Amino acid sequence: MEVLLQNIAIVGGGVVGLSVAVTLARAGHPITLIDDDPDRGAASWGNAGHLAVEQVAPLASPASIRSAWRRRFAAGGALHLPLGATRHWLPFVPRFLAASRPARFRAGSAALAALLGEAMPAWHRLADALGRPDLVRQDGHLVVWESARTAAAGEAAWRAADTGAASLRTADPADLARIGALTTVPVAGALRFEGSGQIADLNALADALEATLRANGGRIVRDRAVLTRAGRVAAVGGHDADLVVVAAGARSAPLLRPFGHRVPIVAERGYHIRAQADRWPADLPPVVFEDRSTIVTRYADTVQAASFVEFGGVDDPPDPRKWDRLERHVADLGLPVSPPFRRWMGARPTLPDYLPAIGRSAHADNLFYAFGHQHLGLTLAAVTAERIAALVAGETRAATPDPFDLDRFGGTR
Repeated sequence: MEVLLQNIAIVGGGVVGLSVAVTLARAGHPITLIDDDPDRGAASWGNAGHLAVEQVAPLASPASIRSAWRRRFAAGGALHLPLGATRHWLPFVPRFLAASRPARFRAGSAALAALLGEAMPAWHRLADALGRPDLVRQDGHLVVWESARTAAAGEAAWRAADTGAASLRTADPADLARIGALTTVPVAGALRFEGSGQIADLNALADALEATLRANGGRIVRDRAVLTRAGRVAAVGGHDADLVVVAAGARSAPLLRPFGHRVPIVAERGYHIRAQADRWPADLPPVVFEDRSTIVTRYADTVQAASFVEFGGVDDPPDPRKWDRLERHVADLGLPVSPPFRRWMGARPTLPDYLPAIGRSAHADNLFYAFGHQHLGLTLAAVTAERIAALVAGETRAATPDPFDLDRFGGTR
């Protein structure tokens, strides 16, 4: 089928938006990417770098509800619903509880499993197109526990879980020796996951995506987009476009509201600290210290510890207590990571059912969307780009409802 080439505007320059832009530009479409984040402050460029194909179960689940109380920040956990941000997270909670019902959880798991099953091959294809296959490492990750009780419970939970394209095994003596060389805390148990992976360097990935976009005729405009409606998208902040793709992460809701879309998104904020990686093995995959809800990842020349699930507003000020706790975790574990630390906070775009929104608008025929990937934005960026490209190419809708269609939340009218 011959593809009609059209001027396409992509709103949002995070990893999803850039991946969509590159994929469509390589298909021949003239692309304008509109993004007002030249300093790469978005969640895309501060995440754990983990290609988490094992996270098949949506976090909207009965298990999440059961564990929420012991995971709260006040009890030393990673989950925080700040009282000062109640206006942001309170409307989200009833929808989250509804999405956590067993039947909806099972349906969400099936949908997410299918998408995650395509994620790693899609990343290899995209990395090859960027000329940087080295950026995608598929060497798994490690999960570690510090007590016999949590090790037994954690290992049992993972072995009972659907991990999709990833497999797991008890960490072997070589794995344990490498972990033991990193931490002064005794390790009570560890699992080695295989089939998962990481991005070797997030900054290098961003550079490669932008360079490939420009090499294929695309342009990047540093501006904030405004969409206006006249039966379809009529303008994108003054930039002409035949089609528009909204991939603005946690800032997507206001852009889509004029078109009748209900977008019950919340900013699920994560924190990290980063330091020079002079003593962290370059070939060690990400290590999850599950008792502390902390993942430590080596990039090209830095090592990063990341954690926390803080529900709030995109522009609310950060909470320094999270960085302080991360620094204490690093010190208490005796990790070979030394200050000075660079501190960062970013907002994951999360919808109540913990499924992304990927599709074509039923309210404006030239409007597409790709956002709401929660903790899986990096993991699902490449496969999301391929799905949007297929929709732009004119593939028909499936006979059954698409689980990622935004209209699952109803409309504003």
